[in-house]
Amino acid sequence: MPLSDRGLNLADGLFETVLVEGGRSQLLAQHLQRWRRGAEVLGLAPPPPLERLVALAFGAIERSGIVCGALRLNWSRGDGGRGLEPSSGPGRFWLQLSAARPEFSAVSVLVSRLERRNASSVLSGCKTFAYGPSVLARLEAQRAGQQEALLESTAGGLCCGTAANLLVRHPGGWWTPPLSSGCLPGVMRARALELGLVQEAPAPIEVSQLRHGALLINSLGCRPIRALAGELLPIWPEPEHLWRGLLAEA
Repeated sequence: MPLSDRGLNLADGLFETVLVEGGRSQLLAQHLQRWRRGAEVLGLAPPPPLERLVALAFGAIERSGIVCGALRLNWSRGDGGRGLEPSSGPGRFWLQLSAARPEFSAVSVLVSRLERRNASSVLSGCKTFAYGPSVLARLEAQRAGQQEALLESTAGGLCCGTAANLLVRHPGGWWTPPLSSGCLPGVMRARALELGLVQEAPAPIEVSQLRHGALLINSLGCRPIRALAGELLPIWPEPEHLWRGLLAEA
Protein backbone atom coordinates (compact mmCIF):
# COMPACT_ATOMS: atom_id res chain seq x y z
CA MET A 1 0.00 0.00 0.00
CA PRO A 2 1.78 3.20 -1.14
CA LEU A 3 1.78 6.13 1.28
CA SER A 4 0.25 8.28 -1.46
CA ASP A 5 -3.03 6.29 -1.51
CA ARG A 6 -6.04 8.52 -0.85
CA GLY A 7 -7.79 5.78 1.06
CA LEU A 8 -4.94 5.87 3.58
CA ASN A 9 -4.57 9.66 3.70
CA LEU A 10 -8.17 10.87 3.32
CA ALA A 11 -10.40 7.82 3.93
CA ASP A 12 -11.36 8.33 0.27
CA GLY A 13 -12.78 4.94 -0.56
CA LEU A 14 -15.29 2.20 0.13
CA PHE A 15 -15.29 -1.26 1.64
CA GLU A 16 -17.57 -4.26 2.00
CA THR A 17 -17.47 -6.95 4.69
CA VAL A 18 -18.64 -10.29 3.31
CA LEU A 19 -19.43 -13.39 5.34
CA VAL A 20 -17.48 -16.53 4.51
CA GLU A 21 -19.10 -19.79 5.62
CA GLY A 22 -18.33 -23.30 4.49
CA GLY A 23 -15.45 -21.91 2.46
CA ARG A 24 -17.80 -19.78 0.35
CA SER A 25 -18.46 -16.04 0.28
CA GLN A 26 -22.11 -15.25 1.00
CA LEU A 27 -24.27 -12.64 -0.79
CA LEU A 28 -21.26 -11.42 -2.76
CA ALA A 29 -23.41 -10.14 -5.64
CA GLN A 30 -25.55 -8.06 -3.24
CA HIS A 31 -22.45 -6.56 -1.64
CA LEU A 32 -21.01 -5.70 -5.03
CA GLN A 33 -24.24 -3.96 -6.02
CA ARG A 34 -24.00 -1.65 -3.00
CA TRP A 35 -20.27 -1.19 -3.63
CA ARG A 36 -20.88 -0.03 -7.20
CA ARG A 37 -23.64 2.38 -6.11
CA GLY A 38 -21.29 3.89 -3.55
CA ALA A 39 -18.55 4.28 -6.15
CA GLU A 40 -20.94 6.22 -8.37
CA VAL A 41 -21.87 8.55 -5.50
CA LEU A 42 -18.22 9.21 -4.65
CA GLY A 43 -17.21 9.58 -8.30
CA LEU A 44 -14.82 6.62 -8.09
CA ALA A 45 -13.96 4.35 -10.97
CA PRO A 46 -16.11 1.19 -10.99
CA PRO A 47 -14.74 -1.45 -8.58
CA PRO A 48 -13.70 -4.90 -9.86
CA PRO A 49 -16.51 -6.97 -11.44
CA LEU A 50 -18.16 -9.94 -9.78
CA GLU A 51 -16.29 -12.54 -11.85
CA ARG A 52 -12.91 -11.22 -10.73
CA LEU A 53 -14.01 -10.97 -7.10
CA VAL A 54 -15.30 -14.54 -7.09
CA ALA A 55 -11.93 -15.78 -8.33
CA LEU A 56 -9.94 -13.65 -5.88
CA ALA A 57 -12.15 -14.61 -2.94
CA PHE A 58 -11.87 -18.31 -3.83
CA GLY A 59 -8.09 -18.03 -4.04
CA ALA A 60 -7.83 -16.24 -0.70
CA ILE A 61 -10.07 -18.78 1.04
CA GLU A 62 -8.18 -21.71 -0.48
CA ARG A 63 -4.72 -20.39 0.43
CA SER A 64 -5.67 -19.34 3.96
CA GLY A 65 -7.64 -22.43 4.88
CA ILE A 66 -10.24 -20.17 6.53
CA VAL A 67 -13.68 -21.70 6.04
CA CYS A 68 -15.56 -19.32 8.37
CA GLY A 69 -14.57 -15.69 8.38
CA ALA A 70 -14.94 -12.10 7.21
CA LEU A 71 -13.77 -11.07 3.77
CA ARG A 72 -13.14 -7.33 3.48
CA LEU A 73 -13.11 -5.82 -0.01
CA ASN A 74 -11.44 -2.39 -0.25
CA TRP A 75 -11.62 0.13 -3.10
CA SER A 76 -9.88 3.50 -2.88
CA ARG A 77 -9.60 6.37 -5.33
CA GLY A 78 -5.94 5.43 -5.74
CA ASP A 79 -2.89 7.64 -5.63
CA GLY A 80 -3.10 11.37 -5.06
CA GLY A 81 -0.92 14.31 -4.20
CA ARG A 82 -1.10 16.63 -1.23
CA GLY A 83 -4.50 18.22 -0.64
CA LEU A 84 -8.02 17.33 -1.64
CA GLU A 85 -7.88 17.47 -5.43
CA PRO A 86 -8.60 13.94 -6.70
CA SER A 87 -6.35 12.27 -9.23
CA SER A 88 -7.66 10.95 -12.52
CA GLY A 89 -5.88 7.62 -12.22
CA PRO A 90 -7.41 4.18 -11.64
CA GLY A 91 -8.68 3.07 -8.27
CA ARG A 92 -6.89 0.60 -6.02
CA PHE A 93 -8.29 -2.73 -4.80
CA TRP A 94 -7.14 -5.01 -2.01
CA LEU A 95 -8.80 -7.62 0.14
CA GLN A 96 -8.35 -8.96 3.65
CA LEU A 97 -9.59 -12.29 5.02
CA SER A 98 -9.88 -12.90 8.76
CA ALA A 99 -11.19 -15.85 10.74
CA ALA A 100 -14.53 -14.94 12.35
CA ARG A 101 -17.82 -16.51 13.34
CA PRO A 102 -21.30 -14.97 13.17
CA GLU A 103 -22.38 -13.31 16.45
CA PHE A 104 -25.80 -13.92 18.01
CA SER A 105 -25.16 -13.12 21.69
CA ALA A 106 -27.20 -10.36 23.35
CA VAL A 107 -25.63 -6.94 23.93
CA SER A 108 -26.07 -4.04 26.32
CA VAL A 109 -26.28 -0.59 24.72
CA LEU A 110 -26.53 3.10 25.37
CA VAL A 111 -27.60 5.95 23.10
CA SER A 112 -24.53 7.95 22.13
CA ARG A 113 -24.32 11.54 23.32
CA LEU A 114 -21.24 12.21 21.20
CA GLU A 115 -22.22 11.15 17.69
CA ARG A 116 -25.28 11.14 15.41
CA ARG A 117 -25.87 9.96 11.85
CA ASN A 118 -26.16 12.79 9.35
CA ALA A 119 -29.47 12.37 7.54
CA SER A 120 -28.52 15.14 5.07
CA SER A 121 -25.21 13.67 3.86
CA VAL A 122 -25.07 11.43 0.80
CA LEU A 123 -22.01 9.82 2.40
CA SER A 124 -24.24 8.30 5.09
CA GLY A 125 -25.57 5.97 2.41
CA CYS A 126 -22.08 4.74 1.45
CA LYS A 127 -19.87 2.30 3.34
CA THR A 128 -16.78 4.51 3.31
CA PHE A 129 -13.47 4.05 5.13
CA ALA A 130 -14.39 6.95 7.46
CA TYR A 131 -15.63 5.12 10.57
CA GLY A 132 -14.36 7.62 13.13
CA PRO A 133 -17.84 8.48 14.50
CA SER A 134 -18.63 4.80 15.04
CA VAL A 135 -15.29 4.22 16.76
CA LEU A 136 -15.93 7.13 19.15
CA ALA A 137 -19.48 5.99 19.91
CA ARG A 138 -18.30 2.43 20.62
CA LEU A 139 -15.59 3.75 22.97
CA GLU A 140 -18.19 5.92 24.70
CA ALA A 141 -20.31 2.83 25.33
CA GLN A 142 -17.42 0.73 26.60
CA ARG A 143 -16.27 3.44 29.00
CA ALA A 144 -19.80 3.46 30.42
CA GLY A 145 -19.73 -0.31 30.92
CA GLN A 146 -21.86 -1.11 27.85
CA GLN A 147 -20.96 -3.14 24.79
CA GLU A 148 -22.48 -1.12 21.97
CA ALA A 149 -23.85 2.33 21.14
CA LEU A 150 -26.97 3.33 19.24
CA LEU A 151 -26.77 6.44 17.09
CA GLU A 152 -29.60 8.91 16.71
CA SER A 153 -30.41 10.59 13.40
CA THR A 154 -30.07 14.32 12.84
CA ALA A 155 -33.62 14.01 11.46
CA GLY A 156 -34.88 12.66 14.79
CA GLY A 157 -35.27 9.22 16.33
CA LEU A 158 -32.90 6.27 16.50
CA CYS A 159 -30.92 5.38 13.40
CA CYS A 160 -28.57 2.40 13.83
CA GLY A 161 -25.76 0.81 15.80
CA THR A 162 -22.10 1.59 15.23
CA ALA A 163 -21.77 -1.21 12.67
CA ALA A 164 -25.24 -2.67 12.26
CA ASN A 165 -28.78 -1.80 11.23
CA LEU A 166 -31.47 -1.54 13.89
CA LEU A 167 -34.67 -3.63 13.93
CA VAL A 168 -37.39 -2.85 16.49
CA ARG A 169 -40.27 -5.14 17.35
CA HIS A 170 -43.87 -3.93 17.08
CA PRO A 171 -47.21 -5.84 17.22
CA GLY A 172 -47.21 -6.50 13.46
CA GLY A 173 -43.58 -7.49 13.01
CA TRP A 174 -40.33 -5.53 12.74
CA TRP A 175 -39.56 -1.91 11.91
CA THR A 176 -36.26 -0.46 10.76
CA PRO A 177 -35.41 3.25 10.33
CA PRO A 178 -35.79 4.47 6.72
CA LEU A 179 -32.76 5.39 4.64
CA SER A 180 -33.78 9.03 5.02
CA SER A 181 -32.59 8.73 8.64
CA GLY A 182 -29.00 8.42 7.41
CA CYS A 183 -28.67 4.72 8.18
CA LEU A 184 -26.47 2.60 5.95
CA PRO A 185 -28.39 0.53 3.37
CA GLY A 186 -27.27 -2.76 4.89
CA VAL A 187 -27.29 -5.93 2.78
CA MET A 188 -29.16 -7.95 5.42
CA ARG A 189 -31.55 -5.05 6.00
CA ALA A 190 -32.33 -5.05 2.29
CA ARG A 191 -32.87 -8.82 2.29
CA ALA A 192 -35.32 -8.54 5.20
CA LEU A 193 -37.26 -5.78 3.41
CA GLU A 194 -37.38 -7.76 0.14
CA LEU A 195 -38.80 -10.78 1.93
CA GLY A 196 -41.42 -8.71 3.77
CA LEU A 197 -40.01 -9.64 7.18
CA VAL A 198 -39.27 -6.00 8.01
CA GLN A 199 -40.88 -2.68 7.13
CA GLU A 200 -39.47 0.81 7.17
CA ALA A 201 -40.87 2.65 10.16
CA PRO A 202 -43.56 5.23 9.27
CA ALA A 203 -42.27 7.62 11.95
CA PRO A 204 -38.99 8.12 13.84
CA ILE A 205 -38.20 5.22 16.16
CA GLU A 206 -38.06 6.43 19.75
CA VAL A 207 -35.99 4.95 22.57
CA SER A 208 -39.13 3.78 24.38
CA GLN A 209 -39.92 1.42 21.48
CA LEU A 210 -36.84 -0.67 22.28
CA ARG A 211 -38.78 -2.05 25.23
CA HIS A 212 -40.75 -4.28 22.84
CA GLY A 213 -37.53 -5.97 21.67
CA ALA A 214 -34.77 -4.91 19.29
CA LEU A 215 -32.01 -6.44 17.15
CA LEU A 216 -28.76 -5.22 15.62
CA ILE A 217 -28.20 -6.97 12.30
CA ASN A 218 -25.42 -7.04 9.72
CA SER A 219 -23.63 -9.52 7.47
CA LEU A 220 -21.74 -11.05 10.39
CA GLY A 221 -24.60 -11.64 12.81
CA CYS A 222 -27.82 -10.65 14.51
CA ARG A 223 -27.60 -9.58 18.16
CA PRO A 224 -30.57 -8.91 20.46
CA ILE A 225 -30.41 -5.83 22.68
CA ARG A 226 -30.69 -7.09 26.26
CA ALA A 227 -30.25 -3.83 28.17
CA LEU A 228 -30.40 -0.09 27.52
CA ALA A 229 -28.16 1.92 29.85
CA GLY A 230 -28.65 -0.77 32.49
CA GLU A 231 -32.41 -1.24 32.03
CA LEU A 232 -33.20 -4.84 31.09
CA LEU A 233 -35.19 -5.36 27.88
CA PRO A 234 -37.04 -8.41 26.50
CA ILE A 235 -34.66 -10.52 24.40
CA TRP A 236 -35.85 -11.86 21.04
CA PRO A 237 -35.24 -15.62 21.42
CA GLU A 238 -34.25 -16.71 17.90
CA PRO A 239 -31.98 -14.13 16.25
CA GLU A 240 -29.96 -16.77 14.39
CA HIS A 241 -33.11 -18.28 12.87
CA LEU A 242 -34.15 -14.90 11.46
CA TRP A 243 -30.65 -14.13 10.20
CA ARG A 244 -30.06 -17.49 8.54
CA GLY A 245 -33.43 -17.26 6.84
CA LEU A 246 -32.14 -14.17 5.03
CA LEU A 247 -29.13 -16.13 3.76
CA ALA A 248 -31.16 -19.17 2.76
CA GLU A 249 -33.55 -17.16 0.59
CA ALA A 250 -30.80 -15.49 -1.44
